[in-house]
Amino acid sequence: MIQSGAPVNIVNHDNITPLHDACIQGQTLCARLLLDAGAQVDIRTVHGNTPLCNACAAGSPECAKLLLERGATANPTLTALTATPLHEACIQGNVDCVKIMIVEGAHLEAYDIHYGTPLHAACVKNHLDCARALLNAGANVNAVKFHETALHHAAKVKNVELIELLVAFGGNVHARDNLGRRPIDYTKPGSPSALCLSHCERTPLSLQHMCRLTLRTALGRRTEEVMSKLHVPCRMLSYISFY
Repeated sequence: MIQSGAPVNIVNHDNITPLHDACIQGQTLCARLLLDAGAQVDIRTVHGNTPLCNACAAGSPECAKLLLERGATANPTLTALTATPLHEACIQGNVDCVKIMIVEGAHLEAYDIHYGTPLHAACVKNHLDCARALLNAGANVNAVKFHETALHHAAKVKNVELIELLVAFGGNVHARDNLGRRPIDYTKPGSPSALCLSHCERTPLSLQHMCRLTLRTALGRRTEEVMSKLHVPCRMLSYISFY
């Protein structure tokens, strides 16, 4: 079709281009052919999606890498109808795409009106690995959307591992949302998630936990990089290391 002169930037009524379609299907070779023929890498649909948003939603790290190599914007302007590529990866649970976007400098605190931050999105959709990748990269564990934290969402999806992860990174178990509810108020009494949160509420932070939180607060996104270069005994490094 390209050789026959078909316009590579042709759009349908929703402003969807062939490149959008190739990326939402994870068709890297088709995307490459379109880009080589002059397809616009950051063209947006009527809802504001870029091809990179589609690649991340589809869980295609190959397409995502290709688009970024061709100049795709890692942080397109948010609209009322769309999220960032990082949000899309978190919503769908595509951790490989999440890690790619983090490396490319995606904004960890970008705010989507439907989900909040990417961490909120990962927790709403119950994607533990995505949440872990974001937290290790320095995402704010206590960011709020209408006073809701990621921990509120973890409680709602009843994921004990996710709750423990957020608490380990400093999640505030006493935070109240716009209804005045704490995370534990979204659990069933006696359930594993309720017991976990109850224990966290009653138990003071250990010295190890406080050391880890202090270190991460001081270093932020540089935590993993700096800790990998510390010349300290392995036991001490293990003591202050997160997941």
